[in-house]
Amino acid sequence: VGARGAGKELIAERVHFLSTRWEGAFVKVNCAALTDELLDSELFGHEAGAFTGAQRRHIGRFERAEGGTLFLDEIPSASPRVQEKLLRVIEYGEYERVGGDKTLTADVRVLAAANVDLPALAARGAFRADLLDRLAFDVINVPPLRARREDIPLLAAFFGAKMAAEIDATFEGFSQTARQTLLEHSWPGNVRELKNVAERSVYRWVADDFIGPVDKIVLDPFETSHRPTENLNSDKDEIANKVIPPHTRPAGKPPLPASPSTGSPATGSPSAGSYDLRAWLDGVERTAVVNALSRSHGSQKRAAGLLQLTYNQIRGLVRKHNLSPTEQGE
Repeated sequence: VGARGAGKELIAERVHFLSTRWEGAFVKVNCAALTDELLDSELFGHEAGAFTGAQRRHIGRFERAEGGTLFLDEIPSASPRVQEKLLRVIEYGEYERVGGDKTLTADVRVLAAANVDLPALAARGAFRADLLDRLAFDVINVPPLRARREDIPLLAAFFGAKMAAEIDATFEGFSQTARQTLLEHSWPGNVRELKNVAERSVYRWVADDFIGPVDKIVLDPFETSHRPTENLNSDKDEIANKVIPPHTRPAGKPPLPASPSTGSPATGSPSAGSYDLRAWLDGVERTAVVNALSRSHGSQKRAAGLLQLTYNQIRGLVRKHNLSPTEQGE
């Protein structure tokens, strides 16, 4: 029992693989994802002709889990009729396929998960009390991730390593700064959210050609300085101002940046009536890279982060502008 995404399915898998049934199948079904009729058929199977469209015999999850474990996720979503059939198979180890008259026996361990208060549901008649009694031979309460923060670094490293293996990359773990970010987050989505964040952070770190331990945690993939407001139609002017902030928008013609080598404007003069726009943009770009490298004490990796560029992009700009060691902050 635990909140959504708290890791109930992972725990069920570990219970199976650490038990004497580990050589048997671990079969799972999400009770909330299927209608009453489909869930009945998926759990117990059906015979050919049992209903419209049933052209052949279907082997159910109980039969497929023989000798192993059947995991019933979101068990409160099962209808009273399915609950009654579950009670019978758990109580007596017997069931029939839908549309069949042959009694089958089941040697299956049943694990069930819920994210609600099952005793409270049973008390008001929303869940069969006798089925709850049979399922509650033992109960594992899974706290939310924020209540077991010691698990966060271990789980993040596990998910990060799996992602790195999938994309054939080297994973050197998360930096101290990254681990602190993970520990300080509230994790409303629990382990499922942590898995997504760890995988996303590793993927972007590798895609941006950074080296060493992952140093940047991407909690919100939608986070951007150009994120639209909720009402795009009524706030067009405001959005335009956000894209080009008022204090950076040129009034008339933009001022020319000083050349790092000469201290004079990159080219021409606004007062002359015209000037070379490309050269002016190159001067802006060069000055921004030099300033970022200076602030980063020569670290191209940190400078790339300041400019929201990849490591390869800032290396290309250093070569493009032929920056001297002094200009690179070395």
